[in-house]
Amino acid sequence: MNVLIIDPDDARAALVAEGLRLDESLTGAQIHHWPRFELARLSDINPDMVIIACESPDRDTLDALQIAHEQAPRPVAMFVDRSDANTTAQALEAGVAAYVVDGYSPNRVASILAVAAHRFNLMQTLRHDLTKAKADLAARKTIDRAKGVLMTSRGISEEEAYRLMRKHAMDSGRPIAAIAEDILSISDLLKKRDD
Repeated sequence: MNVLIIDPDDARAALVAEGLRLDESLTGAQIHHWPRFELARLSDINPDMVIIACESPDRDTLDALQIAHEQAPRPVAMFVDRSDANTTAQALEAGVAAYVVDGYSPNRVASILAVAAHRFNLMQTLRHDLTKAKADLAARKTIDRAKGVLMTSRGISEEEAYRLMRKHAMDSGRPIAAIAEDILSISDLLKKRDD
């Protein structure tokens, strides 16, 4: 496991590393320390978890975290000395899974990281489910539109239109949504020809 500690304060970073070494589940983990977040170097070590300790996160750090989260999501725990509601919200939007204000203690690091990892996994599951739900809804709309085209062009019922698309999907080994997209594309093409 690779853990990246980002902290401009060497002494505080050493305390965070000490807290990690107290956790038996992290035995053998490679711990890296950077004084500041460097997005361009992140792929060099590809950390499994990022721990940031600072007085308060600046805009550049939060922007870099947001980009890193979009490129390769991973649990991020942030320990700050002071914060406000706006900064907390920005940190969470940037992908921070645990945002701890004035609560650092070497003995608490392992439990906080466990919570961060669990929350991260939960959020990833929710994001995946949301993405799938949106894709399913879009496919449903495409299929409904294609059924409408078939119903109009062939003078058949909705059930018959769906049955026709489903049979074509089974015969061609393609998803029914792909068949529906083909029908809509051809329909659009024919409309342009009529114009």
